Amino acid sequence: MGRRDLLFRFGSGLGAVALTDMLRRDGVLRAAETRSANPLAPKPPHFAPRAKACIFLFMAGAPSQMDTFDPKPALRRYHGKPVTRIYGSYEKRLYVESPFKFARHGQSGTAVSEIFPQLASCIDELAILRSLHTSVEAHTTATFFMNTGEAIPGSPSLGSWVIYGLGSENENLPAYVVLPDERGGVFGGAMNWSNAYLPAATQGTLMNPVGPPIVDLLPGYEITRRQQRDNLRLLNQLNERYLASNERNQNLLGRMRNYELAFRMQDTVPEALDIAQETAATRQLYGLDDAVTQPMARKCLMARRMVERGVRFLQIYCRGWDSHENIAAEHRNRGAEIDRPVAGLIQDLRQRGMLDETLIVWCGEFGRTADNSMNFFRSNPGRDHNKEAMVCWLAGGGVKGGTVVGKTDELGKKAVENVYHTHDLHATILHLMGLNDMELTYYHGGRFKRLTDLGGRTIDEIIA
Repeated sequence: MGRRDLLFRFGSGLGAVALTDMLRRDGVLRAAETRSANPLAPKPPHFAPRAKACIFLFMAGAPSQMDTFDPKPALRRYHGKPVTRIYGSYEKRLYVESPFKFARHGQSGTAVSEIFPQLASCIDELAILRSLHTSVEAHTTATFFMNTGEAIPGSPSLGSWVIYGLGSENENLPAYVVLPDERGGVFGGAMNWSNAYLPAATQGTLMNPVGPPIVDLLPGYEITRRQQRDNLRLLNQLNERYLASNERNQNLLGRMRNYELAFRMQDTVPEALDIAQETAATRQLYGLDDAVTQPMARKCLMARRMVERGVRFLQIYCRGWDSHENIAAEHRNRGAEIDRPVAGLIQDLRQRGMLDETLIVWCGEFGRTADNSMNFFRSNPGRDHNKEAMVCWLAGGGVKGGTVVGKTDELGKKAVENVYHTHDLHATILHLMGLNDMELTYYHGGRFKRLTDLGGRTIDEIIA
């Protein structure tokens, strides 16, 4: 039987192969691990971190800045008037005012759209960046850019860079977890949480919010623990023989470590994600018993439980923000889905004394235009893609809550004051995690690579 057949037969259940943990105790893996340091081992930061963990809330499809956190009353004056120039095309486009009312909230008096009544109550915890822009405005390439700092696939994700720089705090759970939207996948798929050329162990682990969190965590056939151990012993002997002449095979080393982690996760993941343990008050805080908020509530609550257990980087996806038509209904619906769960997450972390050490980021892949997108002012207009202006907010560890940074022009079309790029947002997230984006490098393809390419500026105005 060939090595490929053995890998398939013995490795069909990720959890089964993960019994490698037992083999380490027998010394089977020690030789391989002495040849390559464990990339998940805790590492010292470049300087004192303000946050130990990050929860990145990705609003896939791109929310509109002027309908969420960047009010533009001037659009009322221009409503229905033609857009004379917008990237040299679509002369029939007309300006559209926001269908939502804004009101000021908190001691900071920050204006927030009516679609976020619960988040408005947390506004003094948020630092809102109204002057962010990016480099591309197609969904897939812009999603890659927000996640990896590059518009094409093949670069490590933000979470992978964080894990590469800091390692893991819990050897029994993944260091980097991705919770997708149950309604469908992400633009660009798994390349958005890829390790690329970084050590394989730094890649994100996709967990299903509903049903079995990890496919094939348990063996799919009847086998005793002793048989599993015997199979794995043989498999690892073959891997050891291969590694003897291929010491730099990071993919194989990463796979062997993942097998080990998966074995431990057979016990830790069900416990970590058992939200039935939560009190009725907590369930109500997140909106877990409401059909509208339940999907996002489940993911936010799972994120809090994993952060409690040492998971360093989590990403939560919420689809449906690509409102080319009927933005009044679509954005209101998306707001209703996430408002209470995200506010509940902030409040829960604050109550538990965890918010000061947990960074929360809310962002899409780009912003939206001030005009009626491509439906030429038929009923129920929407908005088009816009890379020149977008809004995001941060809260928690090291963030100066109640602040608003930057401005767009009077119609929200372009960032014009205190303008920051996606690379600057990445540099700021790394900084709050205790990492210098210029020093966090990896030699690949003949040069030292970094998340922020030539470097980003930290957004000092939002740092406490």
